[in-house]
Amino acid sequence: MNPSIRPIDPAAEFYTEERCHVLELSNSSDDAECSLARARVEPGTTTRWHRLAGIAERYVLLEGRGRVEIGDLPPRDVGPGDVVLIPPGCRQRIANVGAGDLVFLAVCTPRFRPEAYADAEP
Repeated sequence: MNPSIRPIDPAAEFYTEERCHVLELSNSSDDAECSLARARVEPGTTTRWHRLAGIAERYVLLEGRGRVEIGDLPPRDVGPGDVVLIPPGCRQRIANVGAGDLVFLAVCTPRFRPEAYADAEP
């Protein structure tokens, strides 16, 4: 990894089939050990069940109220400051149960790659 500063372009946010908006903050081959994205889920929306093969993920909640489901754990309400740890291959989804957007950072190790994503809807 080389020293760098990566400016963020909010207009680069995109909507996914998973039902959330994503803004990649850092995801490059020169920093393959980790990626960082901002995710935004609109009120009343639940993301699709999915899993990431070979990638551990952490959600760091910044704004809003959510209900997260990971693996076989019971659903859990989360909010700003909470951190959700998701092991590689673990089924996951999150619902926005608040009135405003649910915003969190998604930190992946190693970095997120689209081919690692697997839809896990029943």
